[in-house]
Amino acid sequence: MRIMGLDYGDKTVGVAISDGMMLTAQPVETIKRDRPSKLRKTLARLEDLMEEYDVETVVIGLPKRMNNEEGERCERTREFGDMIERRTGLTVVYQDERLTTVEADAVLQEGGVRKERRKQYIDKMAASIILQGYLDGMAQQE
Repeated sequence: MRIMGLDYGDKTVGVAISDGMMLTAQPVETIKRDRPSKLRKTLARLEDLMEEYDVETVVIGLPKRMNNEEGERCERTREFGDMIERRTGLTVVYQDERLTTVEADAVLQEGGVRKERRKQYIDKMAASIILQGYLDGMAQQE
């Protein structure tokens, strides 16, 4: 069993998967959407990945404001999580994602990825950072 991490956005969804021991997160892919309101293909692709990786839990980054308040983006993210729960029956949990995109950009920059190429990796890298934060939190509770 594995855990899936998601960085949900209006145009893309970054996807990451934990290893089998649930210690590390690896970026998998970025799902692109033509329109923010069109989620059918996105959800179908996520279901395929959930089956392929034997996912038991989904962690979605929650885009809170810096003052810890939840705004419209959090509401849309929770609606997306509700859709996943209804369609798959899997447990969905939310992980604070403040500054993960900034962190992902820094990791890619340190890795030598040129600025013009970072855009194609940033969402799945952010999903990996979100998931790793969740996994680290689980390990601290044990």
